[in-house]
Amino acid sequence: MAKRIKRYIAYVDALLERDDIDVKKEMDRHLVQIGFFMHERLIHLIVLALFAVLTVITCIAFVVTANISLLILALAFMVLLVPYIKHYHLLENSVQYMYEQYDRMLEKSGEDVFVNR
Repeated sequence: MAKRIKRYIAYVDALLERDDIDVKKEMDRHLVQIGFFMHERLIHLIVLALFAVLTVITCIAFVVTANISLLILALAFMVLLVPYIKHYHLLENSVQYMYEQYDRMLEKSGEDVFVNR
């Protein structure tokens, strides 16, 4: 997914540099892609929150019971939590940047960015 996001952002940045594009058509396509990435972001937020809660619960259970297997489980959750945080960070920042790209498309089409439709 990270490659796809980076590739798509680079594609849209290249489109914004050109003057010979159908801005309205590209805006519609961009909104669809933003929707896909927002859905992905929501799923990863749910998974990230679940792993964070499980990590905290496992750490608390280890402190209460002093069972070494719970410590190993908590460490495993923490190891999995780091890549989820990194990936969610990429998704969040990328979607925010896509909003900025959309605003630039609006400006390019001659529309005011902050006018209610």
